[in-house]
Amino acid sequence: MKRIFSDFAYGAGPRQGCWWDETIDTPDWPVLQEAIRADVAIIGAGFTGVSAALHLAEAGLDVVVLEAETPGWGASGRNGGFCCLGGAKIDDETLRRTYGLEQARAYRHAEIEAVGLVADLIDRLEIEADTHSRGETQLAHRPSDMDRFRKEADALARETGQAPGLIEKSELAAHGLNGPFHGALTTPVGFGLNPRKYLFGLAAAAQAAGARLFRDSRVERLEQSAKGFTLTTPQGRLRAEKVLIATNGYSSDDMPDWLSGRYLPSQSNVLVTRPLTEDEIAAQGWSSDQMAYDTRNLLHYFRLMPDRRFLFGMRGGLMASPDAERRARRRTRQDFERMFPAWRDVPSPHQWSGMVCLARNRVPFVGPVPGLTGAFAGLAYHGNGVAMGSYSGKLLSELALSRRLELPYPDLMSSPMGRFPMGRLRRLIMPAAYLYFWLKDL
Repeated sequence: MKRIFSDFAYGAGPRQGCWWDETIDTPDWPVLQEAIRADVAIIGAGFTGVSAALHLAEAGLDVVVLEAETPGWGASGRNGGFCCLGGAKIDDETLRRTYGLEQARAYRHAEIEAVGLVADLIDRLEIEADTHSRGETQLAHRPSDMDRFRKEADALARETGQAPGLIEKSELAAHGLNGPFHGALTTPVGFGLNPRKYLFGLAAAAQAAGARLFRDSRVERLEQSAKGFTLTTPQGRLRAEKVLIATNGYSSDDMPDWLSGRYLPSQSNVLVTRPLTEDEIAAQGWSSDQMAYDTRNLLHYFRLMPDRRFLFGMRGGLMASPDAERRARRRTRQDFERMFPAWRDVPSPHQWSGMVCLARNRVPFVGPVPGLTGAFAGLAYHGNGVAMGSYSGKLLSELALSRRLELPYPDLMSSPMGRFPMGRLRRLIMPAAYLYFWLKDL
């Protein structure tokens, strides 16, 4: 495999200490150890791949999912659990200027539909995913950000069909949102969840519908012929008419070759405290169940979960090694203590990191893989994969079925993925980018 970080980034080290692993047992999927056939092969068993498998199996197709590691090993089993608007790393003004007003509106509508899809799946499949939060709350890092919130409130009302909640700085404590912020804006779309429970609920439903899911079955070679595709794993082989690539931040530059240089993995770190007492919650003044994040470019995201543990996440390190991981975890803890000083002595026994995925044009990609007829890919959710990954999986299933799409599918989501400069060394772009964003956050 051709990946741009060291082997440590893709090994067990970064995910050690993941709280979600304590909340639900890992399902016992088999390893592919023979030659089999299917209508559709899916590489990657995260939100995208499993959502695609579920919808294809429910449509009557024979589907096989190949996961390189164990179930829930990648970003879908270790993220912050924010099912919210997002997927693009681009503001509304730039979105409109780049793609036009109609496409900008279509994409924002797709973001809303993505959240609705997850809610519908949880309800229809009766998945116990520990959901909470009425929408998401963005907290102003600077006074000027609050000025922007006031201007955006009307636009959000038009886009979502619901009135957003504007909270002035003086009112934050009364809403249980006490902290170093200058106000807040609550968008009434989205909710928090346990991502691992949600993923495994989707997977169980996909299997019940007839999909076959395999663990420890890394695709080492992908070949196309007149008869379709052949996917070779260490112990088996799969032949399929169509292939879906759903590997996101854990992609490889040669799976397929078209991906080379077109995605950029970036590390994100998360910690989870032990359950907080009522006295500790009162001391900090953060009692809200809202999932929240600040307005920094290098943002922090956090939420008080139903069991009263507090989850806090932020951008990760720039290097991948045991020492770099320790430093990144230390920085995460330092930022947590700085923002929530009353909890300085509250331990965070669970800390881990994982990869998000960026595209050069800063919007998700869902569409055909150039040069491989019958192959499709979905990736680059910019840290918002719960909703947009699930949505992209259903879009991919509809593309594979070659039928009229039920979901909104803005043209910008299938616009060509440009290559990052510097090829396999492209992660060296990140230090300069982080410095630029850090200066903007001052």
